[in-house]
Amino acid sequence: MAAPRDTYANKALGQLPRLLGLMDRNHFSPTYGCFHRDYWLDKTSDFPDAVRQFGVHSLALVYRHQFPGNIYQHSAKIRAWAIAGMEFWASIQHGDGSFDEFYPYERGWVGPTAFTTYTVVEAFKLLEDEIPLPAAGKIKEAIQKAAHFIGAGESEEDHLANHHAMACLAIFKAQRLLDDPELEAAYKRAWKVFLTYHNSAEGWSREYDGVDPGYLSATVSFLGKIYQDNPDPEILEVCRQSIEMCSYFAYPNGYYAGSLGSRNTLHFYPHGFEVFTQEVPLAGAVAEKMLQGLAEDKLVPPEIISDRYVFYRVPEYLLSWLDYGQRPDVLPPLPYQRPDNSRFFQDAGIFTAKRQRYWVIANLAKGGVIKAFDVENDRLLLNDCGMVGGMDNGQTVTSQWIDPSYQFQVTEDGFDISGAMQVVPSQKLFNLLKNIIFRTVLFLLGPSPRFSHWLKGAIRRSLMLGSRKAPASFRRQLSLGENGLVVRDEVRLRGKEHFASLSFGDEFFVRYVPQSRYFQAQELSIQGLQLSEDQLNSLNSKGEFNLETSASLDGVTRRVP
Repeated sequence: MAAPRDTYANKALGQLPRLLGLMDRNHFSPTYGCFHRDYWLDKTSDFPDAVRQFGVHSLALVYRHQFPGNIYQHSAKIRAWAIAGMEFWASIQHGDGSFDEFYPYERGWVGPTAFTTYTVVEAFKLLEDEIPLPAAGKIKEAIQKAAHFIGAGESEEDHLANHHAMACLAIFKAQRLLDDPELEAAYKRAWKVFLTYHNSAEGWSREYDGVDPGYLSATVSFLGKIYQDNPDPEILEVCRQSIEMCSYFAYPNGYYAGSLGSRNTLHFYPHGFEVFTQEVPLAGAVAEKMLQGLAEDKLVPPEIISDRYVFYRVPEYLLSWLDYGQRPDVLPPLPYQRPDNSRFFQDAGIFTAKRQRYWVIANLAKGGVIKAFDVENDRLLLNDCGMVGGMDNGQTVTSQWIDPSYQFQVTEDGFDISGAMQVVPSQKLFNLLKNIIFRTVLFLLGPSPRFSHWLKGAIRRSLMLGSRKAPASFRRQLSLGENGLVVRDEVRLRGKEHFASLSFGDEFFVRYVPQSRYFQAQELSIQGLQLSEDQLNSLNSKGEFNLETSASLDGVTRRVP
């Protein structure tokens, strides 16, 4: 019978044919070593996405290590393809050391430059004795240029803690490989900047404008990789705090994170938790719960991840298998397994409470997104992302947004939150004309690094950040007792616009985040309420609508008071 640990290896190795199919393996091709199939084969992209070169780490790992069922170990072809991937990565580097991910001349700081620098360094170290000298020199030169670009700091309004953690990791690994004293100083500067994103009082690190558990697990993973070579007590303490916060998002039913986070991510990076299992026992408890979820396809397994991001997940699981931490006989309890309690993380806006068989967690900073569980049966009872609707002016509006002006009050048994609904900005689409204009601007101004970084920040502000108040407001109240919970919602119009549609509850995502919106089976058991035509007419004529939702072991009921 396979050990639970082998789930990591099986999930990763199962994707090696996919990774190799995405790679140009033709030695005579001008794009030999490129993992971006849309570019080298389909011709649907006009530039190579450097992030796909993350695949070289997977090839180097399976070449070097004896994973269960690994048919790739010591294969000369795998070694050659890994080297070709590193050489192709070096060949597409900009003169300033940066790389592109989403469009030409992007010059991304961490994604893609730091991510791929880290992975190329790791692949290089695994294969160093077998890389021809000309190729080794070319790759090391590209690593040095990239590391100095990363060390210069962000210029694109990044606002992502996990990116700053990855910047630290990439610089640290490059410095160890190159023995460059300037990079040692750059690492220390990068670490100080990362700490400005970390909330030590509550144990989370900022992703745009709040806590995102998916990327917080990534931060633990990136810092854990540094800690393995540099057991700094400050890194350990940051990760201890972060693991405690992550534990609140390891749900009873085996899923993780999701719509409660600032970036809606569903993924869990396990490697850092495996690294810290001995020094932080709670890390082992979280890792074990999530490993069970992974075995049951309750997380985001590699097989459903898009081609761009599957490259991240495969080496993460391979490393988790290699560094699997032995579990104690008795694991520390996760938050939902602890005695009845209530806790409110004021800065993050996270409310959590346990009452008998019920456990609820909500993000008030995000308009009161709620998840509630039956902890005895590890069952999801309520997954309520708030309100979303369409106005008759064509705008999509929602209560699921992070707005510092929200007003809320919290007790041990619930909360009361109110504020303006927000206009969703990420409904914009490219058409042929817009694409021509965008590519023309890139062609004319893209060679300027200053313009590239300004453009990246402008895109983030347009699609992801900021407050755009809608002509409607909401109020949400939750009360939790021994027999379940009650949610009371109120929507009010504040102008001349009317609702063309409006729904309450259900699972939905509104912020543009590439690594989100993957399907999970639990969605099939979730039902929201779409207002009928009569209810919409009542809302638009009276200017308000109220709804009461009750959730208990018997199910979910909704009524209009």
